[in-house]
Order: sequence, then C-alpha cells, then structure tokens
Amino acid sequence: EHPYTRGLVACRPSLKHKWHRMPTVSDFLDNSRHEAQVVSADETEQRRKSLYDSDPLLQVKDMLVRFPAEKNWLGRPVKWLNAVDRVSFDVFQGETFGLAGESGCGKTTLGKAIARLTDMDSGQIIYNGTALHDLSIEAFKPYRRDIQVVFQDPYSSLNPRMAIGRAIMEPMQVHKRFDSDKQRREKAVELLETVGLQADQFQRYPHEFSGGQRQRICIARALALEPRFLVCDEIVSALDVSVQATVLNLLADLQEKYGLTYLFISHDLSVIKQMCDRLLVMNKGKVEAVGYPEDIFRNPEREYVRELIAAIPGKE
Repeated sequence: EHPYTRGLVACRPSLKHKWHRMPTVSDFLDNSRHEAQVVSADETEQRRKSLYDSDPLLQVKDMLVRFPAEKNWLGRPVKWLNAVDRVSFDVFQGETFGLAGESGCGKTTLGKAIARLTDMDSGQIIYNGTALHDLSIEAFKPYRRDIQVVFQDPYSSLNPRMAIGRAIMEPMQVHKRFDSDKQRREKAVELLETVGLQADQFQRYPHEFSGGQRQRICIARALALEPRFLVCDEIVSALDVSVQATVLNLLADLQEKYGLTYLFISHDLSVIKQMCDRLLVMNKGKVEAVGYPEDIFRNPEREYVRELIAAIPGKE
C-alpha cells in the first residue's frame, strides 16, 4: 500500500486502546518506521490518581437551560424545550472531560452556558470555588479570561478582514493584557509558533489558510489570555481525518505544557475515547451515561448509548 493511504487509515482513533500521540499521515510519508505508543493500564491509573486527588475545578449542578418551543398570540411562551435538563457533573484541574451525543442533544448549549454565552434558567456553576451563576456581567470579566471557547467553524470565528496576528492580539487589547502593542505582538507571534504556524504568517488573512490552520489560529487566539479552562466545541469535526490527528496531538501538547483543563464536546465517540479522561453522554438534554470511556464502551447500560457506539464508523 502507498504510505499516504496507510497513514489515512492509521490516523483514525482506535477503539481498542488509547495512544500517547495520534499517528499522522506525515509519520508515514517521511519513510520512518512509525509505531504508536499505547497508554498502559498503569499509566492510566496513575493519571487518574493525580487528577482526582483534589477538589473539582468546575462543578455543574442541576443546570437547566430552556428555550421557547411554542408561543401564544401575544408572543408569550406557552411551551418550553429543555435544551439542558437538570445536568450535573464535575471537572478536575488538568482533566479532559468529554461531552458526547448526537446533534441537538444539548451539549453545545451546555458548553456555552458554562462560558456565560447562554443564560441558565436554574442551577449552579461553581468554578474554582466561585459561584459564577451569581456574578454580574462586570464581576464575571476576570473569569471570562480564564474560561475560553474554541468553536466548530474556525472561518466564521475569525474576522475575514483582520490579519490573523491582529485577531490574536485583539482579546489582549480588550482585556488590557500587557502595556504595549509591541508586547502583545510578541505574544501573538509566540502563540502562532506554539500552535505550529510561522511568525511570517502574522499579516496573512483567514482565507489564506486551510481549515486545520484556521483552527490552530482560533486555538492561539483562545490562549492569548492564558486561560485555565477551554471549551472545545466540535473543533475537529469539520476537518478531514489526517488533519484531525494533528490538531488532537496539538491539544494534548498544550494541555501538558500549560496544565489546561478541557471540556471536549464531540459527536464522534472514537475521538472522545482517544482524548478524554471521563465521558458524559447526553440525549435530549438529559444525561444518559457518565464515567470512564472504557467502562461505557465495554458495558453500555442505556439503549441510546449502545446505538451511538454501534454507529461509530469502522467499528468492528
């Protein structure tokens, strides 16, 4: 087989085991012998002991988010849709916590509510001991820096008329990070290089980049404020499998470098299994399952979860 073809096949996440780093197409094209290293059971156990030997960084308690489903002739809601229906979970510092489910299950709404981009109807969000749901918009500003979101479509997340270097500088200017544009520019260049791009691409515009490169730019922009918590909302679902693997490896590298905590939202359970320490499955706003990925895959208790697992492409 051609190395490129073998690379495409290999860079899909495995359902049998978890890799330290995802295989990529370039691993096969450079003619080097590539052997992906599997994360051992002992390594998994040690990581879990390290992660869960502390208080949660984020606690979500009985979150309810609803939208009007039907209105009367006066325009007043008479029927509601519960997009997030009394959902509770914890996320620990340095953890990658997965939210999975089909489109419309409420996972994106939940992520937006944590970042205060969507209002809750009731419930609690406790972040690092602070009740975020009780804070005014002004009081929430410091936490806006700490909790950032990377969305699915990188092109619509970027201003097409703004050079990507300026796009990375923009949040630093808004939140008054650094004393001068020179310092902000230096930081933006550093972030570009951190996500695998080049300093000389600073003045280029979003349309000059591929989808995977644009997603790297959005990640760099999210990191501009040095957050601790990233909501990653379907950030690889629009990318082909060869690019997916490189972006997933980047996320793992950034987590190790900066100690980031991820809320990783995806409809792709194979990606979730590769990336996440724990997993919550949603359906119609409710929790269907929560736990370690291998436990949920090995013994799915709910029919909906079994159907999701059976629908994974290439599942044996």
